[in-house]
Amino acid sequence: MNTPSPAARPTAIRTRGLTKVYHSGEVEVQALRGVDLELATGELVVLLGPSGSGKSTLLNILGGLDSGSSGSVFFRDQALTALDDRALTRYRRQHVGFVFQFYNLIPSLTAAENVALVTEIATDPMRPEAALELVGLGSRLHHFPAQLSGGEQQRVAIARAIAKRPDILLCDEPTGALDSATGVLVLEAIERIHAELGTTTVLITHNAVIAEMADRVLVMGDGHIQQERRPQRRLSAGELSW
Repeated sequence: MNTPSPAARPTAIRTRGLTKVYHSGEVEVQALRGVDLELATGELVVLLGPSGSGKSTLLNILGGLDSGSSGSVFFRDQALTALDDRALTRYRRQHVGFVFQFYNLIPSLTAAENVALVTEIATDPMRPEAALELVGLGSRLHHFPAQLSGGEQQRVAIARAIAKRPDILLCDEPTGALDSATGVLVLEAIERIHAELGTTTVLITHNAVIAEMADRVLVMGDGHIQQERRPQRRLSAGELSW
């Protein structure tokens, strides 16, 4: 059976006229300027753009870590902009997984214990061992972060993010601190999770090569989505190098 194209799938997240203004004293910084966006269920989208273009601000609002100054954000048919702090916490806990450039693992806990921190508060979690197996670390369950390479630590962070079975996986520069070969291993882990769990995945990167593994590429600049394109042939993570 053919997999439906992203355009034929239900919408997972959409924004309309989304703005974000930061104030520092009398200085006003417009991080987002009226962003309209739709993400299809199960779509893999790469966000490209220079520092200060609004990528991380947009990701944080989609994930419920921040709120816009105006405009609307919907997860399925639920208006995130109407939720209070408690409801936003529930949204993050039940539906969203985050992966950042820095791993934020607890040094005194093993890989499995770091993942278990999330499974203990999730409604339908994987076993930590299963999540680590998905990212290729089934043999490293009892290793502490200091005993793992940078790429392995990032894969533990991915396992922690996906152990709650999130609908949305948001990755902010997940390969930014890694060399090419290690970065590809991390991208392969994200790719595997995206395929097996059917997550809607958004990946921020400065690296245009990574965009070739996306269903759709959005280029941001000055708080806007300036360009949208679809790669002619979507590459697997293992085909990438930089």
